[in-house]
Amino acid sequence: MNAPQKTSWNAVCHLDDIAPHTGICALVKDRHVAIFHVPDQGGPLFAIDNVDPNASASVLSRGLVGNLGDRIVVASPLYKHHFDLRSGECLEAPENSVASYAVRVIEQQVLVAV
Repeated sequence: MNAPQKTSWNAVCHLDDIAPHTGICALVKDRHVAIFHVPDQGGPLFAIDNVDPNASASVLSRGLVGNLGDRIVVASPLYKHHFDLRSGECLEAPENSVASYAVRVIEQQVLVAV
């Protein structure tokens, strides 16, 4: 029987290091994680895998952040697929969805749970 994994919070950067409506990439426990600062969309932060499975490239943090209806998304800079920042779902190809992660800010320090 596998023991449940304990969630660990990993410090990534200072909140001011992420410009509003953009993302950054961080290596967290050997995972490329994209963290997005979207202050006016109920976040203010979201985190998903940074690797675009449609291209096998670590690029999602460089995508354009916006809305499709009530969904907050990032458009991959390569194939323009949209990934929901809350769930990691790829809207055009759900089978290529990515993981999403919990994010919190403590004393302006951004922490991600992987």
